Amino acid sequence: MRATREEILKEADRYYDWIIKPELTEEEKDQVVQESIPNFNQFVNPGWLEYRKSVSTDATFVEWSDHDSVFADTHGVEFLDCLGGYGIYTCGHRNPEIVKAVKCQLDRYALHSQELVDPLRGFLAKLVAMITPGDLQFSFFTNGGAEANEMMLKLARLASGKTFFISTVLGFHGKSMGAVSATGKAGYRTPYLPLIQGFQHVEFGDASAVEKAIKNLITVGETVAGVIVEPIQGEGGVIIPPDDYFPRLREICDKYQVYLCVDEIQTGMGRTGTFWGVDHWNVVPDIMSFGKAFGGGVMPITGIVARPQLWEKMEENPWILGSPTFGGNPACCAAAIAAIRFIVENDVPRQCKEKGEYLLKGLRAIQARRPILRDVRGKGLLIGLEYPSDVIGYAVSKALFKNRILVGGTLNNARVFRIEPPSVIRYDEMDRVINTLDRVLGEVRLEFPGPY
Repeated sequence: MRATREEILKEADRYYDWIIKPELTEEEKDQVVQESIPNFNQFVNPGWLEYRKSVSTDATFVEWSDHDSVFADTHGVEFLDCLGGYGIYTCGHRNPEIVKAVKCQLDRYALHSQELVDPLRGFLAKLVAMITPGDLQFSFFTNGGAEANEMMLKLARLASGKTFFISTVLGFHGKSMGAVSATGKAGYRTPYLPLIQGFQHVEFGDASAVEKAIKNLITVGETVAGVIVEPIQGEGGVIIPPDDYFPRLREICDKYQVYLCVDEIQTGMGRTGTFWGVDHWNVVPDIMSFGKAFGGGVMPITGIVARPQLWEKMEENPWILGSPTFGGNPACCAAAIAAIRFIVENDVPRQCKEKGEYLLKGLRAIQARRPILRDVRGKGLLIGLEYPSDVIGYAVSKALFKNRILVGGTLNNARVFRIEPPSVIRYDEMDRVINTLDRVLGEVRLEFPGPY
């Protein structure tokens, strides 16, 4: 039943006061914690708390503030962030330069009229053309990663006039209907079957399987619009393809006049040690999606960029691809412009490469003496740690959480968990991760004594 005006204002006033207060009282801090869990159970999604990405065994930690490579709860307890919002915080938490740009833009105007030319969108699109490979030129800005991949799929069909897509097993492209149709995990797909038709999945890293799928589809009279693929499978378990995979995909796509659609949502903006994941193999996609760190860890903005010839039909109807109300809004564009500036000025890809190598070296040294850690793999600051089972992986991530280190492990998907810290993580903080993991693995080994 709808509440009364007085009841609504009473609650809204409390929340508003907590938001604008520089510092909460101890009583208010406790109140925030006490109300947060019931609110999620009653008004958000009760299942989220059971599955929640946090591996806390209690509800005493409520995220309230952050900076650099840490976030803190209401009482100031700090956690070293090695999850990084699954790639959002490449530039760090609340990067001051990016926050400043957004605040200045908010003081000017926040959203666009939808009719006049909004200059920041043009500024940002020009920068995207400058930082992306080859002749990628025209950009289309969206709000979330799945939405960006929807636009990528739509543009490939629109520009090619063809239908089918080749995707990969264990690939992840989002959970909207088109994106989840491209996604290669049954758990995300099965509840929504039948999905959008025209997607065929093959093994990731096997270029011959891609070519075979294209040839077979053409033989039986189908047409293939694109191949959609991640440079490195993140959700799939930080799976790195063979070095000849992307060069061969480029050759195959050219041979059959199929668009190479690369999902850089997680791997872009320096995360893997190069500006874009495909830069490891010097390949130029036809369409590329980007997101997560693109907003500098401050604002949500994603999008696609494509070669100019793909946009010819857009000239006939500029709204045919989509017209998201908030896509490319000034506040988010300000954040992305500041993020690009920060990444280029501070050579973030190089920082990710060097710090990733340091972390990988330390983690592999642990693996050599603790076989319960099955594998360590990654590029830059996108690292996966593989364990014998989900249960063991979850036990490790839970123990790390107790030691105030957050990693990408959940109860239902922890056999491989990700380490994706901000590029601003310090070397002493990385030493803390390495040393704590070493100790934790020794403890977990006692809990799970089976042979490894």
